[in-house]
Amino acid sequence: MKQITLSLLLASLTVCCMLADDHTKYVNPFIGTQMDETGALSGSTFPGASMPLGMVQLCPETENYVTYDPCCGYDYDRDSIYGFTHTHLSGTGCTDLIDVSLIPVNRKVEPAELAKGNFGQNFSHSAEGAEPGYYWVDLQQSKTRVELSATVHCGIHRYTFSEGSPQTVVLDLDRSTYRGDAYYSGHREYYIIQGQLRQVDDRTIEGYRIITGWAKLRKVYFRAEFSRPIAGRLLMDGQRNTGQSDIVNGRHLRAALTFAPNDGKELTVKVALSPVDIDGARRNMLAEAQSWYFSDYKEAAHDEWERRLACIDVEGTEEQKTIFYTGLYHVLLQPNTMSDTDGRYIDTNYQVRQMPKGQVYHSTFSLWDTFRAAHPLYTLIAPEEATQFVRDMVLHHETYGYLPIWDLWGQDNYCMIGNHAIPVVAYALLAEMPGIDTEKSYRAMVESSRRSHPNSPFEAWDKYGYMPEPMQGNSVSITLEQAFDDWCVAAVAKKLGKEDDYRFFSQRSQYYRNLFDPTTGFFRPKDMDGKWMEPFDPLSYEQRGFIEGNAWQYMWFVPQDPEGLINLLGGRKAFLDKLDENFSLTATSGERNGNASGFIGQYAHGNEPSHHTVYLYNFAGRPERTQELVDQVRRDFYRASPCGYAGNDDCGQMSAWYVFSALGFYPFNAGAAEYVIGTPLFTRATLHLADGKDFTITAPDKTAEKVHVKEVKLNGQPLKDLKLTHRQIVAGGTLEFKMKK
Repeated sequence: MKQITLSLLLASLTVCCMLADDHTKYVNPFIGTQMDETGALSGSTFPGASMPLGMVQLCPETENYVTYDPCCGYDYDRDSIYGFTHTHLSGTGCTDLIDVSLIPVNRKVEPAELAKGNFGQNFSHSAEGAEPGYYWVDLQQSKTRVELSATVHCGIHRYTFSEGSPQTVVLDLDRSTYRGDAYYSGHREYYIIQGQLRQVDDRTIEGYRIITGWAKLRKVYFRAEFSRPIAGRLLMDGQRNTGQSDIVNGRHLRAALTFAPNDGKELTVKVALSPVDIDGARRNMLAEAQSWYFSDYKEAAHDEWERRLACIDVEGTEEQKTIFYTGLYHVLLQPNTMSDTDGRYIDTNYQVRQMPKGQVYHSTFSLWDTFRAAHPLYTLIAPEEATQFVRDMVLHHETYGYLPIWDLWGQDNYCMIGNHAIPVVAYALLAEMPGIDTEKSYRAMVESSRRSHPNSPFEAWDKYGYMPEPMQGNSVSITLEQAFDDWCVAAVAKKLGKEDDYRFFSQRSQYYRNLFDPTTGFFRPKDMDGKWMEPFDPLSYEQRGFIEGNAWQYMWFVPQDPEGLINLLGGRKAFLDKLDENFSLTATSGERNGNASGFIGQYAHGNEPSHHTVYLYNFAGRPERTQELVDQVRRDFYRASPCGYAGNDDCGQMSAWYVFSALGFYPFNAGAAEYVIGTPLFTRATLHLADGKDFTITAPDKTAEKVHVKEVKLNGQPLKDLKLTHRQIVAGGTLEFKMKK
């Protein structure tokens, strides 16, 4: 067998369950890479090469400078590639990363051309392909095939040049989500502070850049090794040519590296990254990428993805499996490894810390999105990592003072509202997941709920019993979401026997009531004097008090107390009338928020505040309506095509909704470690759990026409209240659906 590193070999040999089917063949990495026919967002995913939870996510850039729409850097509707970069965000609504760009060209590069930095080349989708851990494309101008694979910390490139053509690789540290010295996009500036390129021997380039953007003061170190000697080099900082120097420092760094064509057509490049230092990049290369055989990496990545995807087995159509396993794939692209192979990482104070041997530190916690379904899904399909995520959030708290809001490259960017690491930690503690320090985790929840931080001035919260406008912008959205977070703390306090905390946080969890206006039937903003803010338009996305949604969409965000919401709206009949109107009212008022898409009435599946709403009918005695809506969302807003999502995938949240809703249940209250029943998509699905047990969902009489559920049994016994707990699932067994027309 060709040489391959021990860690990759062990990963490829570790199999979750022995199945004949190859689940990776159902993954289409191009799903979510194209806008729909109206120009609405569709996924903002990228099709490049990555390992599950990998630091390196290697993909082409179809924009000369990455901005928004899509934020990931790849747009299926474009026909040019400007570089292949090693870090990406999957499905986010804001953009960052896009580090260390390489692109092959078949000519000598002159200084004036390198200074401009535009090496875009055309390509066609007919000469492009992708699968988990592998991407390939033919660049038309240079007649070069580019193939990409990855380890956790390393990107692997193979370039096949045309016979006898000049061979040059452009390495660009000036490509990112900015233009020139600073690119102002929306409300964020991206600025390179400093960088370096250095040729350390005839086959190796090392360097780094320090850049600030959505993630502040981000350090990226790299080591690039080439399979053949570098015959010539041109190093530049902007317009400055360094001549024969083997090192260049500056902020706009590029290199043109030439290779003798008579040495062969193929050139392999291995690029190791580290967020710590150059020595970390060297060690990552040594640990993961000693082999020069590209096929080794492609095979190891395939085997690791197969191991991950095979933990759920489903019986369905080819299209259903494609959507399902691509969703599972997208969920497992992040959170990302943020420690080196030796366990070192950078904490929130920019200090180098050391993880215990064999442990990994993670980042990319898009928590306003992923707390809802992605993190509950991790507890079932990747429980060891789910435990690590909680530990990493608690480590964040220890140096930062509170749990992360939106953690990127080890730093908090404060994106969105609330503190939704709290329900993630609550789920873990209520589910009694092993390996978590209960007291440290609980203390982190409490302190994150009492220490004021951006968007959460708790002195106002405790004084007014709501967030007042205009003292706090987005006040209604924050009030509703903070009340939910407080319920999560209260639930854990009750479990741990902390009665004073339980009473305190239970009271705060009811603060959502203080912004309900019975005269309009909506939650709406109040000022510091307790007066309703005027004017009020529940259809408007410009209405003060709300973020990424209108009053209709936020009407239903009380997952901790649906019975209380029913009573607040006047009882079951009034509640159902209002909920029916939510799914039928198509009226608009002014411009829609750019994140709102995938509409059924006012329900907007393309953004997260609506995601639980289809399941609300369960609590008012009409589960058949929940079942109809779940089926409608699955059919209308998920497709096995590049335009496959109704909105941003948001680090796997959109995908996680589908995975759960296809299985037949959903984490309505994501902090409670329990699920509500929907309607299954498959006649049979099996979760292969970490301890060797199986949890099987059967619906033997399920057809496309049979959406409604007649009866649900767990291990032969009728399921009470159409609810299922985490502990019931991980105990193994059978969930049986009987369907009806």
